[in-house]
Amino acid sequence: MSTVLIVDDKEMMRDSVAATLQRAGHEVVAASDATGALAAVVRRRPDAVITDLRMPGLSGLDLLARLKELDDELPVVVMTAFGTVETAVAAMKGGAYDFVPKPFDGDHLILTVRRAIEHARVVRENAVLRRGGAGASGGTGMSGVQGGGGPTGIDRIVGDSPAIRRVKEQVLAVASSSGTVLICGESGTGKEVVARAVHELSPRATGAFLAVNCAALSESLLESELFGHEKGAFTGAEKLRKGRFELADMGTLLLDEISEMSVRVQAKLLRVLQERVIERVGSSLSIGVDVRVVATSNRDLPRAAARQEFRQDLFFRLNVLPIHLPPLRDRIEDVPPLAHHFVSQIAGREGQCSRRLGDSAIAALRAYAWPGNVRELQNICERAVVLSHGRGDEIGGELIEPWLRSGASELSETTGLAPTSVIGQRLGGNVEPKAPAAGGGDGFVSVVGRELEDIEREAIVKTLTRFDGHRQRTAAALGIGVRTLGLKLKRWKNQKLVEPGL
Repeated sequence: MSTVLIVDDKEMMRDSVAATLQRAGHEVVAASDATGALAAVVRRRPDAVITDLRMPGLSGLDLLARLKELDDELPVVVMTAFGTVETAVAAMKGGAYDFVPKPFDGDHLILTVRRAIEHARVVRENAVLRRGGAGASGGTGMSGVQGGGGPTGIDRIVGDSPAIRRVKEQVLAVASSSGTVLICGESGTGKEVVARAVHELSPRATGAFLAVNCAALSESLLESELFGHEKGAFTGAEKLRKGRFELADMGTLLLDEISEMSVRVQAKLLRVLQERVIERVGSSLSIGVDVRVVATSNRDLPRAAARQEFRQDLFFRLNVLPIHLPPLRDRIEDVPPLAHHFVSQIAGREGQCSRRLGDSAIAALRAYAWPGNVRELQNICERAVVLSHGRGDEIGGELIEPWLRSGASELSETTGLAPTSVIGQRLGGNVEPKAPAAGGGDGFVSVVGRELEDIEREAIVKTLTRFDGHRQRTAAALGIGVRTLGLKLKRWKNQKLVEPGL
């Protein structure tokens, strides 16, 4: 149901317009002057505005100008009994969608409002697509997400292990709520897939789903991307730009890797979550938004908050509906269905005939510990489909096993982990990890009884040392972003946990 704001200083006219639009199925909000109208728009953005031109205080043209400063895509229909060609031209030049004279014809008014709302919807959808977003039926994600026509909702989450069944139950439980969702898990476990499933099962499924990678943008760019900016707010800001919060109004906004967000932007985000209003960069005007936030992190956020590396108040605000994604090594029984799903999906994308994984290939995949989680499995499946073209319909283990062995060896060399800790004989029983070499050295990194961040820090330092301080190669070997690596090193240097020269 669309919401229309009616602005007129005559109560009888407001009631008449409201009754006409309500019969057409619109929800109506009324204001008697421009000041009240602006307050109503800030509290909750309508789908369209109908305003009289002659009112005490700010005129309709003044209100139109203020509304366009607030939201240049909000459709405004002006209406007056004093209609002249000059007035109509001034209103259209000011950004009005259309001009309706009084006394109005009910059918004409309904049609004008309907066209205005539809025009604004198309403009908004185009803006969302330009910014890399998707609605309920579009877009692509990671780890098993298909584009339009692919699985949606709970069907996005492939697997039937006890661990993944618990995840599905959590998704179904939280989807209907408007509360903030925090999805935690290692990199590559499919956090965005779960976020999209939550959106598609929610009452906001027809709204936009937008995602922002907080680790990929600098502080200033991230602030502008989230909250938008006014024209002239900074060098290069040549026109007003809406942020993701405005574009995702009535939809869902995914804040990916939120733990990498700077403290200053965290403070602004906290206000948005508490008060449901934003301020564009370069503006002091508050704008009401109705957005469901889903955040993801591959870090231990409670520990980061306890160490004051992440705002505690923001953590508590985010951690309303938590979902934990288990690593693939803890749900190895999901590897076969995931692998079959990826092979079928990729073969179809490549225009190849139906392909299938042989028993030996499945056995090899089940024996691997998947340090890169579902994303690594997807990459292996894509490589197998492409490189096995012309070798028959079945993909055998002899093709896949060398890649898994080389992956285990590379991880061992770059992180100090023994190969047997990465790839084990799962079909024949678990393999115990080798004990640390006498006297320490650069061998196996013992993990038992140690905190996760200490293990992560040691792995990163050893990998960085192996690549002679080359951050791009280190980040690629570890499967993380260069900026993420830099932020971690900066934090550890400030805490005097690593050498200053790293």
